[in-house]
Amino acid sequence: MVQNNDELLKQKILSVVDDISVDWIKEKFNEFVRLMTYYRCAMMEIETKFNVLNEEYSLAYDHNPISSIKTRLKSFPSISEKLSRKGISNDIDSIEKNLNDVAGVRVICSFLEDVYSLADALLKQDDIILIEKKDYIKNPKPNGYRSLHIIVGIPIFLAHEKRVMKVEIQLRTIAMDFWASLEHQLRYKKETTFTADMAKELLNCAELSAELDNKMDSLRKAVLKDNS
Repeated sequence: MVQNNDELLKQKILSVVDDISVDWIKEKFNEFVRLMTYYRCAMMEIETKFNVLNEEYSLAYDHNPISSIKTRLKSFPSISEKLSRKGISNDIDSIEKNLNDVAGVRVICSFLEDVYSLADALLKQDDIILIEKKDYIKNPKPNGYRSLHIIVGIPIFLAHEKRVMKVEIQLRTIAMDFWASLEHQLRYKKETTFTADMAKELLNCAELSAELDNKMDSLRKAVLKDNS
């Protein structure tokens, strides 16, 4: 007999969690799948909005500000671990109420100016609710990480109701994404000791990346000025 997608998903989840989580999933599985579906729909709404903005910029300015868009739905083990770390009960209501990053959308932009232009355009839309904004570009993390993070609420329209779901959006340039991806691979490489000197070198790389972004932005402005 061919198993349906829900049953396959259930077995996949059960195979990577501990015994306590297994009991929780067996009891709450249908509710959990439904909630994850809502988050997935919210990510689709956000992705569509950015694709529309990209098309508009292409028509109006002959420029595509978006290089790529990536989406990510947090796994159950990650959700469970984060709730436990916060000292919050592990139930469906807790997930939706206390976690802002279950659904994630990462927008990779061509230029630094595009990051802020796209964020402003999205937040001006009347169905978007700004919940939180953290600018790690103007105020980078100590390790050199740069990105613009915004948490928004967005409505999804179901057959018999409207629900507002939270989505974490990260907007960053190609250079920022390149640095962040390689930093994660290097820092968390298994069976390797990450030293203070390595961290310092990565910070230097982040500063070089920021300098590159600023130079490319200046060059773009110069090109636009000459063509005006």
